[in-house]
Amino acid sequence: MKKGIFYAIMASLVFSIMNLLVKLVSANIPSTEVVFFRSIIGSIITLIIMRQKEVKFSKGNTNLLILRGILGSAYLVTYFYIISKMPLADVSILINLSPFFVIILSALVLKEKISSKIYVVLFFALTGALITINPFGYGTYSIIALIGVFSALCSASASITIRHLSKSKSTYEIVFYFLFIATIVSIPMMWNSFVLPTPLEFFYLICIGSVSFLGQIFLTKAYTHERAPVVAVARYTSIAFNVMWGLLLWSEIPNITTAIGGTLIVGSCIYLALNREK
Repeated sequence: MKKGIFYAIMASLVFSIMNLLVKLVSANIPSTEVVFFRSIIGSIITLIIMRQKEVKFSKGNTNLLILRGILGSAYLVTYFYIISKMPLADVSILINLSPFFVIILSALVLKEKISSKIYVVLFFALTGALITINPFGYGTYSIIALIGVFSALCSASASITIRHLSKSKSTYEIVFYFLFIATIVSIPMMWNSFVLPTPLEFFYLICIGSVSFLGQIFLTKAYTHERAPVVAVARYTSIAFNVMWGLLLWSEIPNITTAIGGTLIVGSCIYLALNREK
């Protein structure tokens, strides 16, 4: 197996473990509190590495960094919320709508051209999302699923800002702003619902912050050793990992709508990834 593909699969596995830990700890700890611990731990780790590598904060033009932090915070808050409320398989499928929102936002914001083939693929992906959301089914579930779609939109929006920031800002600085702002944003949100973690829950929270950072390292190494489209396809193994955790720990068996919707979304995403360089 090529190194790039191995690192991409490892990133998927590690991030699925993060999702597993988030779902475990969310049984008693509010999702906004989980966001706080994940963000503050990540901020500290990033700051330590910046000091070790002597990476300095840039001066001026921080508006886009702040916007990226706000969008990333919105993604993290909504993402952890739906993990606490939905089966992991459904969460993993809905969040994979992000690449298509990137395409839409690239056309609207960056004025990039979209081919007619992409519009067809986009139609299939959105159809898959509609089937997964199941608007004619259980009302509360559909609302939570829509929050999942919004989370994917926030993730895509943050990706667009990163595309600009990466030209002039350090990766560590971009990550630090995201995590630091997420820490600030989560404080008032958890203020009235804070639950003192048990020793085991506190251990889970520390693991969430550490594991997510490890996942980012694997993902960075994957893109270093392999072409982006190949990495993107390999990362869809995350759905299998999330289905496995949901089945083993919570007896979450994907229903027919999840299977059909997921097939449409993942199939569309793989097509998009493989044709990105053509």
